[in-house]
Amino acid sequence: MRDIDVRRAIRANLEQLHGSDSQTRIVEEMGVWANTVRIDVAVINGELTGYELKSARDTLARLPFQAEIYGKVFDRLTLVAAAKHIDAATKVVPGWWGLVEASIPLDGQVELRLVRPSEPNPAPDLQITAELLWKAEAYDILEMHGLARGYRSKPLAKLHQRLAQELRPALLREEVRLALKRRENWLGQEGSNQLHVSVHAQAHPVAQSLGSC
Repeated sequence: MRDIDVRRAIRANLEQLHGSDSQTRIVEEMGVWANTVRIDVAVINGELTGYELKSARDTLARLPFQAEIYGKVFDRLTLVAAAKHIDAATKVVPGWWGLVEASIPLDGQVELRLVRPSEPNPAPDLQITAELLWKAEAYDILEMHGLARGYRSKPLAKLHQRLAQELRPALLREEVRLALKRRENWLGQEGSNQLHVSVHAQAHPVAQSLGSC
């Protein structure tokens, strides 16, 4: 099982869940923490949900670092991994992460099985969340809330800091999600459609909605 096999399966499943929802955007390879790490798939709607994929050919060597950074930003997280990784992964990712097992049965199609549903992130980091914003996005949000005076020429880090300090946590996270959904030309993926990557794979859908994994 290759990474592309797992990726196609999760994309097909997410299309099934969100394809008719104009308020949902799905982004692949979303950069976090100044693009130090990129989560495989992000779903942006009323929550910011991340899916990290580990195929049978992958290792879990980077997972502890990824889990730490992703946990500062995402409202929910799910690890989608080959069966051989599931037991080890439970010792690496926090208990609020969802777990989905990816396998290939005799028919040759990737099958996704829910092992553990996700729970809300108990401690997102507001500063790191604000740092998802580009400068124009950060300034526009400051201006919208009457906080922009004297900040047009300040470094981006100062804008992020002011947002994290001045906006209520729930409001900041909502504004970040809205900005991410509006963003264009993100990693060369132009346009604002919620599903801007094609899905060609067939996959057995997970018994329980991945939207709550």
